[in-house]
Order: sequence, then C-alpha cells, then structure tokens
Amino acid sequence: MSMLSRVANNLYWMARYLERVENTARLVNVNGHLLLDLPTRVKLGWEPIVDILSFRNLFYEMYDEADEKSVIKFMIAEETNPGSILSSLKYARENARTIKEIIPQEAWEQINKLFLHVTENKSEAFHRRSRYGFLNQIIQLNQSITGLLAGTMTHDDAYAFVRIGRNLERADMSTRIIDVRSASLLPEVSEDSYAFANIQWMSVLKSMSAYQMYRREVKVRVNREDVLEFLMLDSRFPRSLLHTLEQIEYSTAQLPNNKPVIDKTRQIRNYLLNAHPSKLTQQKLHEFIDDTQIGINEINDQLNAVYF
Repeated sequence: MSMLSRVANNLYWMARYLERVENTARLVNVNGHLLLDLPTRVKLGWEPIVDILSFRNLFYEMYDEADEKSVIKFMIAEETNPGSILSSLKYARENARTIKEIIPQEAWEQINKLFLHVTENKSEAFHRRSRYGFLNQIIQLNQSITGLLAGTMTHDDAYAFVRIGRNLERADMSTRIIDVRSASLLPEVSEDSYAFANIQWMSVLKSMSAYQMYRREVKVRVNREDVLEFLMLDSRFPRSLLHTLEQIEYSTAQLPNNKPVIDKTRQIRNYLLNAHPSKLTQQKLHEFIDDTQIGINEINDQLNAVYF
C-alpha cells in the first residue's frame, strides 16, 4: 500500500480522538440538562457518565464519590484520565502534528486552536453558568474541523482512514450511550411515570444530536422502541449504528487488501439487522450491545493487522 502504516495509524487515531472529544462534550452537557428536568426525588446523578466511558475503576482510584464536581473534572480536565476531553485533544493534536504534510494546514490550525481553547478555559467547565457555552464551543470547533477535512482534503487513502476512525469511534460511543442510558432508566420511579422515561429517552437522542431528526422521522411521542429503531437502524442518520458500519465498509472498500476488515464489518452489520434491537428486553439488549462492542474492537484489530 502506498501510504506508510504510521501515517495511516495517525490519521485514524486523530479522527477517533476528535470524535471522542465531541461525543464527551455533548454527553456532559446533556446530563446536566437531564438532571434539571427530572423530579428531585429521582437520583440519577453523574456516575452514569463515568460508566459510559468504562472508567469506573480509574475514577474511584482518584475520587471518593461521583459528585458533579469530581465527574466534571475527571471527564473534561483530568490529564491522568486518557478518556478526558483534554487528554483526547492532546492525543489528537500529537497525531495531527506528525502528519501535518498530509492534512490541510487549516485543519491543523483548528485542532491546535481547539486544544489551546480547552487548556486555557477549562475552569469554565466547573461553573454551571458557563459550562454549556464552553462545551458547545468545543462541539462547534470540532465540527468545523470535520467540515474542513471533508471539504478541503483529497478523498484518497488518507481521507479513508479519517472516515474509518471517525465512524468506528462513533459506533463505539453510540452503543455505550444507549447501553448505559437505557439501563439507568429510572428503576425507582413507578411504572406509570411514562413522562420521566420519556425525558430520559429524549436525553439519549440529544446525547447523539439525534432529537430533531428523530422527530422529523417519527411523528409520535418519544418512546423506547422507536428511539432504538432510529439510533440503531436508520441508515440515513449519520450517528446511527447501521450508518456508521456502512460508512466503515464504504471507506475500507477504497483501500487495498480490504477483505478482512470488510468481512468483519459485514458480519456485525448482519448481526445488527437480524437482532431487531428495539424488540429486545433490557437484559437481551445489554448482551446484544456487549457483542456489538466486541465486534467493533475486532474491526479495530483487523485494521491494526492489515494496515497499521
């Protein structure tokens, strides 16, 4: 293959870390709003955010309890947490720096600008009044990087690795959000409290920037079955699981020696299409998502074996 494996690896991880930054920022923002919307007797708190990113053990090595201040610090500014926004940006910037000759100059400048913005203004995350604006700025700057890469980078092998990285990270994060959020759906609220379940499913949609597109597609009120159907199986929505898998396959098809990665991606896509996730009980949904996550990791392993 014409591209050095080191360069391919850096492009792939740059895209994954940038996508992780955006998803984490959105997740923290939505959780803050969700807690304001829920009745005071419902104790949901901030711990689910730590669970979504599978950092529970690391978190409790550093903090005594999952209160708002600790989780915000851990998720946004904690340098010893490899999944924090600051750490992810540091890694994204480091990967971008080593491939500056491959990506557009403006994209490198934007990544640098985003890193400096977070480093200099991270204190804004600790105040509820400024947190939303601070995180929103991260999301917008990140989307402008995605747009720059799409609009000014040659769509060759290098760009294929950017797309694969972005979509694999998105698939990983989307399944985590659905899994943890649907599991923490208000167990202590009485069965007839549909309104509160409704608020939580809205938060699942908003965590994936899917609320408006869902409402356009599904005219009835927000409910579990329709949300799962939309977020898992709507091939036209860019953050649905099916769409991300199709994008990984499409981008990999442009690369040489692509059979192992495409075969693995198709296997997971077929598993998804045959599982009917919206019909699964909570326990079965959790098992299905576990299997899907293993599959996503196996795609990553195949990419490593073939290209990196």
